[in-house]
Amino acid sequence: MAADEKGPAMTKSSEGATVVALLADPDAPTEVAQRIARRLPDRLAKKSGEERQFDVTVVSEPITAGAAEDPPTVMRRIMERANGEDWDIVVALTDLPLHSHGRKLVVDLSYEYSLALLSLPSLGGWRQETRALRAVEKAVLSLAGRRDAEAEEETRGAPLQRPFDEPLAPVRPDPFVEDESADLRYITGGPRGYMRVLGGMVRANRPWRLVPGLSKGLAAALATGAVATVNGTMWSLAVTLSTPRLVIAMVGSVALMIIWLIVDAHLWHRKSEVSPEAWQRAVLYNASTVLTVGIGVLVCYVGLLVINLAWAYFILTGQVFAMFARTQLHAGEYLTLAWLVASVATVGGALGSSLESDEAIRAAAYSKREQQRRERLQKHRGD
Repeated sequence: MAADEKGPAMTKSSEGATVVALLADPDAPTEVAQRIARRLPDRLAKKSGEERQFDVTVVSEPITAGAAEDPPTVMRRIMERANGEDWDIVVALTDLPLHSHGRKLVVDLSYEYSLALLSLPSLGGWRQETRALRAVEKAVLSLAGRRDAEAEEETRGAPLQRPFDEPLAPVRPDPFVEDESADLRYITGGPRGYMRVLGGMVRANRPWRLVPGLSKGLAAALATGAVATVNGTMWSLAVTLSTPRLVIAMVGSVALMIIWLIVDAHLWHRKSEVSPEAWQRAVLYNASTVLTVGIGVLVCYVGLLVINLAWAYFILTGQVFAMFARTQLHAGEYLTLAWLVASVATVGGALGSSLESDEAIRAAAYSKREQQRRERLQKHRGD
């Protein structure tokens, strides 16, 4: 249904429970929606009063695929998808950062069509699921209240309710153009809002999933570390290098691994158009990719440090170590040796990661995941 068509897109008898559909993008949004759906009916019934019942269903579809992060386009797709379904209220959840005139959208509400669109990254990376539950709850109660009031013709011409007007900084209302289907929009901006969206994007990328995707790189790193641990030259270096040099070696090896993964897997997001908005999106995408890959690499580094420390403690003896390093083997020597070996092994892991399939590594980049969704959507339409 077109955005400028009048009349509700969904109808259902007022008798019985109110049917709420959570229309979620695949992967992380679907998982969040499924967990929310377990708690949402009781919370809605308790907050709405009058012994009202709610039935919540989760539908997983790539609703934002190919939408170019454009809220009006996504809202039109939601209306088209909901048309003909027996749903009273639809709330769409996506892990893509949506933009409204250069600002980052949190939620769009359409009281006319009983629709809401929620961008999960705008909720931040900390307690995202709890915030999502509250946001969906407020959106549903606001839309349900408006439907009831219009059905009883009690609030014709009354100003729209603002369910997110409580202190939820930095979220605030934002104007929209007349030809859009939204009736109420909330956006986030400023440095705090930028960091909040960036944290939400990294959370949606789930950087911990990058670690098992680097199996070949980790195998190369472990092999490099095992050999380096029994090398006499490494023992001598470990006891002579200062702490600042060890820190530089660690930072350099981690940075090399991050750069290698991003370049080798083609994760860097390039602008498809020349505009300030496109530049801001590219910066946001690339920052989230660097942070995501960086967290994954740091987890690998810590794991290598622990494994190399255990291996050194098991294999080395004080007498042999003293012959090469000319010093006694104490806890400090074990730690500095494992630290240096972890840095060397990380460089070996970077080289070994070139043998990996790009699929697991590319999951860290939003642009690549969006391409996968677009392919799934085209396949779905072709069936």
